[in-house]
Amino acid sequence: MIQKNSPSPIYHQLEEEIKGAIQSLELVPGEMIPSEKEYTEKYGISRMTVRQAISNLVNGGYLYRQRGKGTFVAEQKLEPPLQGLTNFTEDMISRGLKPSTRVISFTEVKADHELAAKLEVEAGTAIFELERVRLADRLPMAYEKLYIPKDHALDLTEEIAVSAIHDYVEKKFELKIQHGRQVIEAAIAQKKEAEMLGVAEASPVLLIERRSTLETNQPFAVVKSVYRADRYTFKINLERLS
Repeated sequence: MIQKNSPSPIYHQLEEEIKGAIQSLELVPGEMIPSEKEYTEKYGISRMTVRQAISNLVNGGYLYRQRGKGTFVAEQKLEPPLQGLTNFTEDMISRGLKPSTRVISFTEVKADHELAAKLEVEAGTAIFELERVRLADRLPMAYEKLYIPKDHALDLTEEIAVSAIHDYVEKKFELKIQHGRQVIEAAIAQKKEAEMLGVAEASPVLLIERRSTLETNQPFAVVKSVYRADRYTFKINLERLS
């Protein structure tokens, strides 16, 4: 409830009220929220106050606007922690979501100089290139290309590529994937990326490149991913250094 005598600003109280309705599933993703007028009349507050609260929630990713239609509840973002080496499948399962994969292409290519340097192999080395869309509860989350030297997975097939490749390789070839280095950048979706993710071209996305390394310190694979910024975010816990 809105308490006008509270030291907390009224717009902030309304934000928390709407957040609570979203978290309790009183308002569900894709549902249109009440209009500014309805909030104004319900709580006896100004339309400017309502507009500020809703704008803050839109900026925070809780809501989104559709011109001429109204304001709707957004799909809530996943927040995988940055510490620890996990894969997409493990991330989704840990959040109670059902992961799946749609393979776009699976080919054998020759490593160019840039990719060869990252994988620490000779240029021209045979590399598997896997292009796929990663989904959670059948919703596109990421579009990615994975590169793995053929020597690491000689019998890798498109059918196997639908599942978690890292798990398969660790069990099949007894290769222990020990380390990972990840670089995250903000960007906008290019035409094909937007098509694969089901978003408008130039929508905000997260570009993530990860190189995983075996316990022998030999690079195992490079994955270049494009994540939907409206459904995915990253968090990290920090501790002050002494």
